[in-house]
Amino acid sequence: MHWLHALDIGLFRFVNRTLSNSVLDVLMPFVSGQGSKGFFLLAAVAAAVAVLWRGNARARLCVLMLALILWPGDSLVCNTLKHAIARARPPGVLEGVRLPGRQERNYTSADAAMGDRVLIAERGAVKLSYTSFPSSHSANWFAAAMILLIYYRRSGWVMVPLASLVAVSRIYMGVHYPSDVLAGAVLGAGYAAAGVWLLNRLWQGIGKMWFPLWWEKLPSLVYAEQGMRSVELENPDAVQSAIGQHWLRLGYLVIAAVLLARLAYLRSGSIELSGDEAYQWLWSKHLALSYYSKPPLIAYTQWLGTHLFGDTEFGVRCFAPVIAAALSWLVLRFFAREVNARAGFFLVLILAATPLMAVGTTLMTVDPLSVLFWTAAMLAGWRAAQPDGKTSDWLWTGLWMGLGFLSKYTELFQWLCWAVFFALWKPARIHLRKPGPYLALLVNLICATPVLLWNAQHHWSTVTHVANDAGAGQPWHFTFRFFNDFMASEAFLLNPVFFLAALWAAIALWRQPVRDARLVYFFSMGAPLFLVYFLFTLHSRVLPNWIAPSVLPLFCAMVIYWDARWRSDKPGVGKCLMSAGVVFGVVFAVFLSETDLVQKIAGRPLPPKPDPLTRVRAYAGVARLVGDAREKLLAEGKPVFLIAGHYQLVGEISFYLPEAKTNVAENPLVYFPSTDQPVNQFFFWPGYDGQRVGQNAIYFNEIGGPPLVRGWFFKWLGGETNLLRYEPKPEPAPPQLLREFDSVTDLGLRDVLYRDRIFHTIQLFECRHLK
Repeated sequence: MHWLHALDIGLFRFVNRTLSNSVLDVLMPFVSGQGSKGFFLLAAVAAAVAVLWRGNARARLCVLMLALILWPGDSLVCNTLKHAIARARPPGVLEGVRLPGRQERNYTSADAAMGDRVLIAERGAVKLSYTSFPSSHSANWFAAAMILLIYYRRSGWVMVPLASLVAVSRIYMGVHYPSDVLAGAVLGAGYAAAGVWLLNRLWQGIGKMWFPLWWEKLPSLVYAEQGMRSVELENPDAVQSAIGQHWLRLGYLVIAAVLLARLAYLRSGSIELSGDEAYQWLWSKHLALSYYSKPPLIAYTQWLGTHLFGDTEFGVRCFAPVIAAALSWLVLRFFAREVNARAGFFLVLILAATPLMAVGTTLMTVDPLSVLFWTAAMLAGWRAAQPDGKTSDWLWTGLWMGLGFLSKYTELFQWLCWAVFFALWKPARIHLRKPGPYLALLVNLICATPVLLWNAQHHWSTVTHVANDAGAGQPWHFTFRFFNDFMASEAFLLNPVFFLAALWAAIALWRQPVRDARLVYFFSMGAPLFLVYFLFTLHSRVLPNWIAPSVLPLFCAMVIYWDARWRSDKPGVGKCLMSAGVVFGVVFAVFLSETDLVQKIAGRPLPPKPDPLTRVRAYAGVARLVGDAREKLLAEGKPVFLIAGHYQLVGEISFYLPEAKTNVAENPLVYFPSTDQPVNQFFFWPGYDGQRVGQNAIYFNEIGGPPLVRGWFFKWLGGETNLLRYEPKPEPAPPQLLREFDSVTDLGLRDVLYRDRIFHTIQLFECRHLK
């Protein structure tokens, strides 16, 4: 194999150095995607929207195949091979490699001194960026060329030369060997052809059995136009019923596929636990009737998940995608019964393409449970509110609302929603003269008993905490400081297209001469909560996730309204809006789950501050940093425990530091500082005072980065690099530590990096001899 290796290097030198000139130094970085991937992505998204709106069956199938094959091929095939082979890129092993327009950096040491600060690089986090075989660029472009070639033979005259140029540009840019791009080209074309063949075979089997009417019209996914048939239908009513069943089954398939994809994503370990997840994981080790800031159901859910799958990230989060699948199933079944299955299918797509809802499918916090039970109560309440509604329906409504209260206190607002509905819809008021609503209230109160008992035993600390958060007792000062931030964040997280469509539907409801009871009901179940927090922005900051339970009812009203519009007039406009919203939402959801794609497309990473994954990455590195400091102090011969300056850090280090994770309930290693008044759940658990007298400790806290400046996005687009650099100021030791220990020594700052970016800055103190 020596001569092949020599040939590979010789060809690399020829392309990288011998062919170099000023023209190619400009052309090749652009073709390779350095600084131009955003252009290619926008062009691809625009083309996809145009095709979905105006294209024929063959064009839409081509876009579908590109979407179903390219991303799995890149992430599952290419990245798996890169990890397995781990071939170093040319700049890492060869001398004199040209890197036109870029400078590669690689942290090979975990500790690199920078004055009085230390950089802790996340081991393994940068490995994939610096592996070479095969070339993902070549695989992706040749896969796309193969798919387009299957559907449009003449596209080969454009796509094959373009894909070849991209492959050569990777060699010219000095980041791949010729064998890398050759293997990538063969691999990409191969898995693209295999993927199209496999999907077509699946359609031949599943389509004929589950979707016979659609299969009759389109028996082949490859030869779309040649295979299109016109089907004569004798019984229109039976046909409509059958088509409804087709949409329902397609919805089931989408829900199952998305569930499997989300479970696979969680199993991949791409992200670590968020601070709230780690904090509530500690709750699951101390099961109780309730907790300081939240009801108890989240702790019991995490307890069940970790008992099924162990104390792993997947065990903590496994129910998040399951809850999302259950939500989609509930609304799909409801719409198939009360509206139509086609509208229910598109609502499932809308939920998957809404960023705020997508976050709830991966992070297991109180919000997924809250949204699930709010929705279940809403759907049960619709049956209960009908003229022939049964008492059992009201009992189910009360049970779901009670479980929602055990998930999050926001569920109390659902009673306000019921009051609004009774005020707006006169026919429903007949139930106020029946026992149903009052039995539902009784069931809700019974479910709230554990929370009430816990608070009665702990001096109603939760009530005080919630009141302080809401600013109760403080004079109301109107301010518009938080209004713009709230509206901008909600418009973006709810998907701009769907946000405007839902707003339009809510306004149009009041202009209708005869109102649809379903629209009034779903408006009542969502709008009051949204409006309460909307008004509260005039007083205080409102976090974007607080309105989460209101999203699904407002989207239900939106889909019902627009479905009627699309059936009556201008269906093309509605189809375009739906296509644009779904494409934008899916693309954004992919980037939200893997923000490192931004660097691949834009040529530079997001700054850590606006990167949404900053809070779920590099905490394992923080745990190693704190563990190393503890090991050094242990050399003095005394036991050493840990004190975290923030309650979320206690959870993170308890989870990611092996010695802290082993006996976290009975004998914790990580503590929160002692306090005289409850400020979090740790106040109610045994602390280190009285338990660790005479021992040493490591105190650590995270130092916040620079505030996010206005206009950062445009500065980032302009290539400003100062957004990635800052000099945090060390903080003095907390006075409490100075009182509790004989001596406190500042160890300085430590920066924890993820792919060359400072994600966390930790300040450490050695504390000797607890008094």
